[in-house]
Amino acid sequence: MKCLSVSQPFADLIISGKKTIELRNWNTNFRGEFLIHSPIKIRIDDCTRLKINKKFVTGAIIGKAELYDVKKYNSLKEITLDRKYHFSAKKFQKKTFGFMLKNPRSFRIPIPLKGQLGFFEVEIPKVKNKDIVTDIFDEEYRYQWIGHH
Repeated sequence: MKCLSVSQPFADLIISGKKTIELRNWNTNFRGEFLIHSPIKIRIDDCTRLKINKKFVTGAIIGKAELYDVKKYNSLKEITLDRKYHFSAKKFQKKTFGFMLKNPRSFRIPIPLKGQLGFFEVEIPKVKNKDIVTDIFDEEYRYQWIGHH
């Protein structure tokens, strides 16, 4: 499955459904569900600016979302108009793309992982013995089932 590293506090804002546009200086043809990785680095200035004071999970996959479209920004004015969707204070240049996100979901149990640049592939280990169910997948399945019934 594809995965994208997003620094905190922005990764938390995505999985909570508050941030629906992720700004990047590169485009992608990818559409679909992807995992959200929170790298070790936390953007302290952005936490202060956004008045977010909490302990973040870092160095792990913390949730997933769906990328359904990419918006090309042609001016700083366009970027500023969408600030309530992307929360960024950076001064982006001419080549700015907004990854349009929906259907975010937080994982109760983060999956430790080292991130990479851009979209990268993550292999989810398969259990060969059908009688063995790992605690993490069993717990996540029960949580999903209880939350939807």
